[in-house]
Amino acid sequence: MLNALEVVTTVVVGVMVGVEFSVAFVLNPILGALPEDSGQLGRSHGGRMLGAVMPVWYITSLVLVAAWAAAAWNDPGTGLVVTAGALLIVSMIMSILLLVPINNRGKNWTPDTRPADWKEQMKRWDRLHYVRVAVIIAAFALLAAALA
Repeated sequence: MLNALEVVTTVVVGVMVGVEFSVAFVLNPILGALPEDSGQLGRSHGGRMLGAVMPVWYITSLVLVAAWAAAAWNDPGTGLVVTAGALLIVSMIMSILLLVPINNRGKNWTPDTRPADWKEQMKRWDRLHYVRVAVIIAAFALLAAALA
């Protein structure tokens, strides 16, 4: 049973990392290269869609990591799992305090309603997102190491 929990947790966190990595290094650069207002409209749509899905994914990941840590408390590698959970908490705090406020503004922008500094706000979101991606990659790496 513990083995199944470890694998499911690692896969769920790993896929979440893949989505966030894709947003940072694939999707947003593609949207940024689109002509005229297409990129901003795409980011607004992505903000609405992923803004609804990602909180559930982050919480689910943290719950799975906590369950793994509790179930394997005396096993070798549990410290890695606990540290991964702490990193997921850091990423969630970053999200709530720094990224979500920008996303909540941007998800409703249209070419007619966006503020003059919308590009600067998106660049700030991107920089913060790079840090968050690094944090969750570290969490994922710790979970993978705990499996070994």
